[in-house]
Amino acid sequence: MVLDYRMGAGFMAQPALMMSSDTIFGFPKYPPFRLNSPRFPQETFLGRYLHYLDVVDPSTLFTSNKRLQESVQLLQDYQKGVAKATDQELWRAQKIKQAILHPDTGEKVLPPFRMSGFVPFGWITVTGMLLPNPSWPTLLFWQWMNQSHNACVNYANRNATQRFVPLPATSLASSLNVVCMRWAELRTGIEVYEKGGRVVGVSKVAAKQAVTDTTLVRAFLPVPLLLAPPCIMPFLE
Repeated sequence: MVLDYRMGAGFMAQPALMMSSDTIFGFPKYPPFRLNSPRFPQETFLGRYLHYLDVVDPSTLFTSNKRLQESVQLLQDYQKGVAKATDQELWRAQKIKQAILHPDTGEKVLPPFRMSGFVPFGWITVTGMLLPNPSWPTLLFWQWMNQSHNACVNYANRNATQRFVPLPATSLASSLNVVCMRWAELRTGIEVYEKGGRVVGVSKVAAKQAVTDTTLVRAFLPVPLLLAPPCIMPFLE
């Protein structure tokens, strides 16, 4: 009975240890500050989970301009080595800055398009899409609203330093997709037909030519969509 009591006491004490005033799931709430680094270790699931709780924390939506400027100034002072602040103050300042300002441009991201605003503002369109028995106009409207919001979030949080990366990435992925999906035809060949539709044989050469042509088409199809915007947007901005 004594053994059972001690085991029970140990299990009862474990949650308190994991969620003490100084730790969360065994991690320090405010470890020694590291500029531009996550507050929690990213090698474990719980560390990554806590990190993304910081990223999507909706409380940052209510940050005033004055508080934002103070946070930015504090981090600049820390970088210069003249900041007199605790680790907690530095981590909170970095959280505010990263939640509101774009990391590449330094511009403020509008609240509906921040990561912290995705759920508070996105639930409206999700609710609209889940309405029972919607009419066609209603369905089209809410789908348009949802995709517009997603597009704005993606643009507001884009990588502004490497505008042309999506083009080669998409072209390469599309090309590899064709090769992977048609690998069996490359090995065994494809049927060759006469003009009348009669099969005259199976050819590996024809398969290679067909896959090559399709791969080239897939590689160049995204060019208008992914090359024009990076060239035009700098003039519009």
